[in-house]
Parts: sequence; C-alpha cells; structure tokens
Amino acid sequence: MTPKYKRTLTACYFGFITQAISANFAPLLFLILHKEYAISLGKIASIPTAFFLTQLLVDLFCAKFVDKIGYRRCIVASEVLSAAGLIGLAVLPEGLPDPYTGIIISVIIYAIGSGLIEVLGSPIVEACPFENKDSVMSLLHSFYCWGSVGVILVSTCFFMLFGTRHWRILACLWALLPLYNIYNFMTCPIERLTEEGKGLGIGKLLKIPMFWASIILMVCAGASELSMAQWASAYVESALGFSKSIGDIAGPCLFAVAMGICRVFYGKYGEKLDLMKFMIGSGALCLVCYLLAALGGSPVLGLIGCIVCGFSVGIMWPGTISISSKRIPLGGTAMFALLAMAGDMGGAVGPGIVGIVTQSSGDDLKAGMLAGSIFPVVLVLSICVLKVMEKKKNKC
Repeated sequence: MTPKYKRTLTACYFGFITQAISANFAPLLFLILHKEYAISLGKIASIPTAFFLTQLLVDLFCAKFVDKIGYRRCIVASEVLSAAGLIGLAVLPEGLPDPYTGIIISVIIYAIGSGLIEVLGSPIVEACPFENKDSVMSLLHSFYCWGSVGVILVSTCFFMLFGTRHWRILACLWALLPLYNIYNFMTCPIERLTEEGKGLGIGKLLKIPMFWASIILMVCAGASELSMAQWASAYVESALGFSKSIGDIAGPCLFAVAMGICRVFYGKYGEKLDLMKFMIGSGALCLVCYLLAALGGSPVLGLIGCIVCGFSVGIMWPGTISISSKRIPLGGTAMFALLAMAGDMGGAVGPGIVGIVTQSSGDDLKAGMLAGSIFPVVLVLSICVLKVMEKKKNKC
C-alpha cells in the first residue's frame, strides 16, 4: 500500500463516516421532532423511507451514468450534498410553512450525497492496489459503524450539556466533516475499477442467476440491519422505558459497536473462516435477536436482542459485496450500484413496515419488531440459495 493510496483509503473512511451521520442523526431526533412539531409517528416512519428510497434512485443513476461523469466529480458532489442537507435540516423546518416538508427536503438532499458515497466508496477502494481486499473492504465498512457510534455519543453528550432544543446547531456542526472531506477527494488518487468499456452493463448482470440471489440477500440484509438500527433509540426509550440519553447509548450506539466489532473481527480473521457459513450463522442469530426484542419478558432481554442484532448483521452487507466481486469480477460500477440499490430498498421497506405496524398496534414498538423478524428468515434462506448455486457451479 503506497502512501498515495492511503490517502484514498482515508478519504473513503471519512466518506463512510459522513454516510453514518446522514443515516443516523435524524433517527436520534424522531421523538424530538414528534413532540416539537406534532408530527405523527406514521409520518416520522416515512423519514428513513424517504432517505433510502432516494438512495435507491441514486443507485440506479450511478449504475447508468457515473462512469461517464467520472468517479471524482461524483464523490466530491456527495460531500457537498451531504453538508447541504444537514444544514438544511437545521434551517428548512423553521423556514417553510410545513416543518415536515422541510425535513423531507433536507433528508432527500443529504440522501443523494449518502447514496453517492455508498455506491462509489467500495469500488474506489476495490480499484486500489491493496492486498487482502476482503479484509480491507470489511474494515472500510466498519467505519460506517464507528461513525454511527460517534454520532450517537457526541449527539447524546451535546443534548445532555445543551438540551435537545439546540439540535439545529448540532446539525450544522456535523456538516463540517463532509465539508472538510471535499478537499480529500479532490486531491487523492482515484483509479477505475475496470478498463473503459469492459465492465458488464445492467442487462448482462440481470442475466446472471447468482447476481439475482445476491440482490435478494442485500434487500434482506438492509431490512434486517436498518429495521433495528433506525428504531433502536425509540424502541429502548418507549418500549423498554429508559430515558432519552440511555436510550440513544444503549440502543443504536451499542448496536453500531457490535456491528463494527463483527466487521473488524472478520477483517482480521476472515481468511480462516467460511464466509457463507459465517453469514448463515449470523442470520440465525439475527432472527433470535428480533424475537428477543419483540417477545422478551424483560427490558434486559429486549436490550440484549437490540444490541446483539448489530453483531449479527455486521457481515451481511460487506460479505455480499465480497462474494459478488469475486464471482462477477467484471461487474464494475453497475454491479456495486445495483447491490447498493438492493440494500437501500431493504432499508426503505424494513423501517417503514416496523413503523406502520407499530402505529396500527397503538404505538407498540414490540409489535413492529415482531413484524421485522421476517427479514432475517428470508435472509438465511437467500444465503442457502447462494450456497447451493455455488456448489452447482463448482460441479459444472
């Protein structure tokens, strides 16, 4: 690893931290926005849905056009839009007649930036001349987790010191990181993933059965991860009866820590493990965690289920990317974009279903978590399908 590519890796690390800010800051405000602006929990549930649906559209855009526009222009734009959306979150709800409209507009803006980071960060690192790319990829994605931990801890400390009424100031402070990272991406070396014209297009990718299995797995991985992560703070606070500060730390923060530990663990020991078996075990553990959160007889069991779920989903996203990269080496940007799209589709559908079931059950988040348990079930089945397809391919 030459020093110049370390700069590229550092820029991507900061990019994934920026994505963590975009994905995790608003959920910390769910109950604050609910009380301050009298926005129903049903509408609150549409915030992560809007975020991930926007990312989904960005993924489709990247699959078609990003190679023509260029990686550098798109990744720099991602940082600009991420900063603009976070600042907008502080300004637009007060500046528009309908606060909810201002929130959604801001979320869409920084979701565009987050989507670009999500699609481009992995192929930019994949294109660098690193050894043990599976480990590098897992460590790269762990920075999303550590970014999530930082967002939750710093935000919680800020709220404890200055009160939740000053959340707009904090939103502007978080915007400083993507503003700084603009310089990093403007100056670091960025290579192409495949030679021009040799990457598979969308049409050819859609004809590969293993790619479809990977798509389904990514949908379930995104839904399993985000259904718990997006609602963890509200779940620990309202369903388990903890305070706002404890809810933020014990819920999404420890969830992210557990997910980061899983990715660092695989990054270090992945060469000694069977990735498919590790993912099947993780999916089964994820199901147990959802059932604990939904049916656990005590707050302690519910909290354990929420936290350990982070470890169980940690390998799913980077693991699927590693599998696809090895078996479809000419997938190119289109493959990374469509896989990200599938994960975002799960991230949009999962939390939305949890929120809708919660509202229809009299704001009972345990009922929402029970509904979310369907995703790890389908996830395990998808991994088994991938494993069978792999065996058939090896026999041929």
